[in-house]
Amino acid sequence: MFIFVLQTIWLYIGELAGKDLDVEIILKFLLYFSPKLVPLVLPLSILLTSIMTFGSFAENYEFAAMKSSGISLQRAMSGLTIFVFLVSLTAFFFSNNVIPAAEFKSINLRKNIAKLKPAMAISENIFNEVGNINIKVEEKSGDNDQFLRDIIIHKKNQRSGNFTVMKATEGELMGSTDSDVLSLVLKDGNYYDEIQPNDAAKRKNKPYAKSYFEEYIINIDLSEFNNVDLDDENYHNSQGMLNTSELRESIDSFSTNYNKEVKIFKESMLSRSGAATLELNYKPADTITETEASVLDLFNAQQASQITGFAISSAEAALSHIKLKKQDFKISFRQINKYEIALHEKYALAAACFVLFFVGAPLGAIIRKGGMGLPMVIAILLFLTYHFIGIFAKNSAEDGSISPFFATWLPTIIMLPLGILLTYRATTDQGLFAFDSIFEPFKKLLKKAGLIKKKDKID
Repeated sequence: MFIFVLQTIWLYIGELAGKDLDVEIILKFLLYFSPKLVPLVLPLSILLTSIMTFGSFAENYEFAAMKSSGISLQRAMSGLTIFVFLVSLTAFFFSNNVIPAAEFKSINLRKNIAKLKPAMAISENIFNEVGNINIKVEEKSGDNDQFLRDIIIHKKNQRSGNFTVMKATEGELMGSTDSDVLSLVLKDGNYYDEIQPNDAAKRKNKPYAKSYFEEYIINIDLSEFNNVDLDDENYHNSQGMLNTSELRESIDSFSTNYNKEVKIFKESMLSRSGAATLELNYKPADTITETEASVLDLFNAQQASQITGFAISSAEAALSHIKLKKQDFKISFRQINKYEIALHEKYALAAACFVLFFVGAPLGAIIRKGGMGLPMVIAILLFLTYHFIGIFAKNSAEDGSISPFFATWLPTIIMLPLGILLTYRATTDQGLFAFDSIFEPFKKLLKKAGLIKKKDKID
């Protein structure tokens, strides 16, 4: 846990350091973020400790003493099996109650810190809303990220739409904690304003004003930013903040809305195509001559051209609408999948703790090594395999390539046969790999061919 917390500090030190934040706020942030690490730490800890414990037993001939006393491996594991089962149940309740609450606290705290420190609210390469402007920067630099490069700004005003645009090669955020005004100093840029005259005839000419500047200062009112309650908890729109009942309710709601939108889109496209009213508007002729190769031959050249142009424009509009809705449906579908993954992860965590114990305990008894050496290496390799399979499967499940249920349970499903196999081999005092079963068919074949004698041995 300590190692993963250190990793968290390194990940977020750039956001928290040098922002004039209290030590209490930073410690609170780490406290809220720590429960999210349990799904990573707990399965790895169970796997590692089970390998170390049973490896130490085997290394010190404790299992030999147990077996001579009539105690089997299953009986030796029974007490720990009950304990790990209780740990698995605790892990489920932890992931269902503590982790959502911590996620709720941590995300709200980060958003409130971003409001308190506008430089943190400006992310690179995306538009960010700060005060009355939307700003996009290519790169931030400086001790407090105050220096900006390649800036694009859309300024809000009374009119609806982005009519005022500013671009600058570089800029700087200037202000102090005592002031409610943040100054954004732009350098070497241009200012574009699309004028909207009251006369509709003049508006068609699309008049605009454009100017260049060496330095331009925008003052942003931060009275609302600096009056931020860091304990405010208004944000609650993330699957990580919900427990199982809330996730099921959200999935049901999203699925219902998704199916409703798809049905409405189908009916809309059918209506726009005119196929539903085709028989009402057109009556087919009884006969058609052989010279009329197509429907357009029934009309003169001008009418045929108009019909063709209308058909092409209708088809292009329909395709454009389909592409747009396809993207919307894709986003909605990914959201539903994310919520389903979050739901199954809570159950998969409990199962993973139990299954990985039955991988680690017999594996430790087979390799007969305790301590932090070989068991640590084997545990990390097994856990990385388990973890990476889960990551790739969940990423595939988000876009619908595989089922979210299958993706979440896939690592556990793969580890379960391995645990059964290792438990069987440890119980029957077999090694990690059965090389004899591999070489035995070849030995029989060579004996039949007379290439080796029965007394010969193959190392």
